[in-house]
Amino acid sequence: MSKQLNIILLSLVICLCSVTILALDTTEFSDAKQQARYQALTNELRCLVCQNESIAGSSSELAQDLRAQVAEQIKTGKSDAEIRTYMTERYGDFILYRPLNAGKTRLLWLAPILLLLLFCVIFISIVNARSKAIIEDEEVV
Repeated sequence: MSKQLNIILLSLVICLCSVTILALDTTEFSDAKQQARYQALTNELRCLVCQNESIAGSSSELAQDLRAQVAEQIKTGKSDAEIRTYMTERYGDFILYRPLNAGKTRLLWLAPILLLLLFCVIFISIVNARSKAIIEDEEVV
């Protein structure tokens, strides 16, 4: 019985190790600066399958393809900004962990503040209207 348990545990360990090997990124560059750029870019691009994980840490097939695209573009000499632009044009702003400060993102950041101000104005106008109605009712009596 103990031998069967050991075989099962060993099989489980082998399976778990093989899954983590898939997440290892073996992309290498001849230049250390390119390697650093690659690491930085893959850490700031979001995996569209995992959604809350960078493509550097994801083992999904899409993340592997995205890492390959980033590596290819770095090797062809494109700048970080060009690579980010390419990725956002192809996959949308969601791929960036830190989206650009554009019109849509400004609206997303300002919308709660604007709604809070709007609710404050509505609340104050309702309170003023009710207090005037109470004062008018007291004058009538």
